[in-house]
Parts: sequence; C-alpha cells; structure tokens
Amino acid sequence: MRLGPRAIAALVLISAIGVAAFGWPLLADGGSGLAAAHAGVAPWLFAGLLPLLVGVVVATIADSGLDAKAVAMLGVLAAAGAALRPLGAGTAGLEPMFFLMVLSGRVLGPGFGFVLGAVTMFASALLTGGVGPWMPYQMLSMAWFTMGAGLLPGPVRLRGRGELLMLAAYGAVASFAYGTAMNLQGWVLALPEGSSGIAFHAGEPVHENLVRFAAYCLATSMGWDLGRAALTVVLTLTIGSTVLKALRRATRRAAFEAQVTFEGGEKPHPGHSGVRRPTGPTSHTSPLSRPAGPAEGPPFARGDLR
Repeated sequence: MRLGPRAIAALVLISAIGVAAFGWPLLADGGSGLAAAHAGVAPWLFAGLLPLLVGVVVATIADSGLDAKAVAMLGVLAAAGAALRPLGAGTAGLEPMFFLMVLSGRVLGPGFGFVLGAVTMFASALLTGGVGPWMPYQMLSMAWFTMGAGLLPGPVRLRGRGELLMLAAYGAVASFAYGTAMNLQGWVLALPEGSSGIAFHAGEPVHENLVRFAAYCLATSMGWDLGRAALTVVLTLTIGSTVLKALRRATRRAAFEAQVTFEGGEKPHPGHSGVRRPTGPTSHTSPLSRPAGPAEGPPFARGDLR
C-alpha cells in the first residue's frame, strides 16, 4: 500500500512527538520532580496518540483509495497479534507476535504497518492486563517496528529465500531496537537518580548519560532482547514463506489496489428501439381464432371448437 503526502505528513508528526516523549529527560535540567514529570507524560502521550493513529488511517485511505476491506484486515491482524503475545508471556523475551508484525508490515506497507503495530500492542495490553504508563511507549515502539518492515527495499520484485533472509535480519536488529527504546522509557524511573554507575543522572551531559544507558541495557535487558530476536529469526525462516503467501493472497482477494470503473452499455442502433420485436405471427389474432383457408385441414384443426 503506497504512502501519499498526507500519510507521510501524519507519520512524520506522530514520530516526532514520539521521539520527544522518549528523549526529553536527556535534555532536561536536574530536578527532584523529573521522574514524576516523566511518568506524567504517558497519559498525555496516549491521549494524543489515538487521534493521530486515526489520522494516519484516514490519510492512507484517502491517498491510496482503499476501502473498508483494508480496515477489516487491519483489525483481523491486530487481533491475531494480540492473541499471539500471551503465548510467550514475555518469558526470556520470547514473544511470537514480533514475527507476525514483521511479515504484516512487509505486506501492508509502512502506513498501515505503523497503525497495525500500535493497535496490536494496545489490544494485547488490554488482553493481558498490561495497562500502565509504559503502554503508549510500547505502542509507539511497536508501530516503528512494524513500519520499518514496510520500508524495506524490493516489496514487489524481491521474493523467495532472499526476502526471508532480509526480513529475518531486520527482525533481529529491530528486536534489539524495540528493547532499547523501551529501556530508555523505563531507565529514568527504574533506579534512584545517581544511585549507581548505570542510573540516570539528570542534568549531566548527554553523552555521559548515554554511556550509562548502554551499560544499563547490557546489564538488564540483553538476555530478553536476544531471546526476542532469536525467536523472530527462527519463525521467519521456518514458516515465514507460508505466512507471506497467505497475507498476499488475502490482499489480492480484497483487491486493495483495484480501481473501480463504470462502463456504459452498447448504444442501440438509431433505427431500433430497446424493445425486442416479436418473432412469431404479426397479426393480432391468435392461430386458434383466425379463419382458416381451404387448405388448412379439417374443422377441428382450424380452431372450430363449437
């Protein structure tokens, strides 16, 4: 599904808001209320995220000429992704929904992929009881994760083993990127400020805090991110081809790109009307009521029913 100018503008706007929501503590001055302020951003981010997601859908539909079938498929894939998430229950980062998001983003494109990732994470949070100040950040991270798969090269020409290898490599790298983004959100709140060498130090230079942040990621979440990346790679290489074929067959049957045209019927000849002329006898009398000639046989064959 192609991205038009309105969809691109909506994605740029919502991504800029998301980057600011994740990274503003790195630029803030030191203060005792920084952690509370960071936690208070989440409700406002969620309140702004939902209408912006609707705006991305509307802009994509307006630019690509899609209809309700595309929105219905979006809902089906979001429900499938939400149902997959509890299967791993987050154990060691084994979350099978990530591989489905990679393949769906590849087929649906970046615009609908962005919305699919956010809606899937929202639905799974409601399903698993994972609603909290981290939820809008998870929605944004998963939206970027799925959108990235739609931005990969060769969406039309690249098929087969090469495409699977590319998607598996992207899934591995993006799994670490997702974990890093979520670590950045929780790092400010996870440890008391300045309590250790890996804790956040408000007001200090950005590069020093980034060094501490890298150490924090290595110490706390590397195992989870590695498990997530490994499972995504294994599922993509084993059943990815089947899932891709099913998704592409569904989009073809839905005819997302089909343009509806109306063609008029064949014009009638000027000398003919639209009513078919009778092919039988032209007289208004029926064969049973018209008088018979001398060669028409006996009286009962001439309609003489007296």
